[in-house]
Amino acid sequence: MARKVIGVIGGTGAQGGGVVNALLARGDFTVRVASRNPASDAARALAARGVELVKADLLDPESLVPALAGAHGAFVVTNFWDPSQGARETEIGAKAVRAARAAGVEHLIWSTLPDVARVSGGRYNVAHFTGKARVDDVVRSAGFSRHTFVQAPFYFQNFLSSMAPQPLPSGRRGWAVPMNPALRVIHAGDPADVGRAAAAAFGAGDRLPDGSVLAVSGGACSWDDFAGTLNALGHRVEAAQVPAEVYDGFYPGAREIREMFEYFAEHTYFGPQHEAHIAAANALVPGGFTTFADWARVQLRP
Repeated sequence: MARKVIGVIGGTGAQGGGVVNALLARGDFTVRVASRNPASDAARALAARGVELVKADLLDPESLVPALAGAHGAFVVTNFWDPSQGARETEIGAKAVRAARAAGVEHLIWSTLPDVARVSGGRYNVAHFTGKARVDDVVRSAGFSRHTFVQAPFYFQNFLSSMAPQPLPSGRRGWAVPMNPALRVIHAGDPADVGRAAAAAFGAGDRLPDGSVLAVSGGACSWDDFAGTLNALGHRVEAAQVPAEVYDGFYPGAREIREMFEYFAEHTYFGPQHEAHIAAANALVPGGFTTFADWARVQLRP
């Protein structure tokens, strides 16, 4: 009997790559990746591992229909931080979902985040959360036999890039943040773990309630927790709270990130239903997910 095909949109990215790895590790599905450039080094490396490659582009939804034709399942993720997506993320995600439905996909997994505008009653504008959340209703109404939502955590990898420790007025290094650094409200994790949850959801089939929300988290952390973990490894960092108006002047786009942190402080990263959604993911992946301490010991040792 031929193995069912799972199509992955974004299979060379952080989340999609994790889905590919987890599906290959299971060994009970055929993995197909839609790639803008199947001749790229990253795509060819996937082909060498037995992945089917098809030429398709998230920005060209018509190309996704033949790419997903015959697939039992599809994992779809968009990237707000890609300049070609950004403000169009809701539109692009909705069109990709509809393309998957037109292709005959039975089980769709959509990578989403909480609707900050709704949760906060309109107080906070965090486009890179809410833009994804606005696709959720499209998923629900599309008519898939099954659909599942995964919610990705605050990436540990942020500490290697946009949120690497910086000089502070105290003379030490760390993070100036517009929130109480002691609040344990940031659900953080490795985006590769999204793949473990998604692969488990595809494998579970109808044993997983339709419409489940799987929030992938390696633990709820505070900025003080991040600092304490790194200091135990030999770093010397700290977190300091700064006023909102000061943070807004740090860099272009800082206001949205400041409002994101204020949303965390009031509602947590995954929002008011975080306990149920995290429990659903943990039940599906009994081994749990990567903790910040485990990740940092490998990635951030001085």
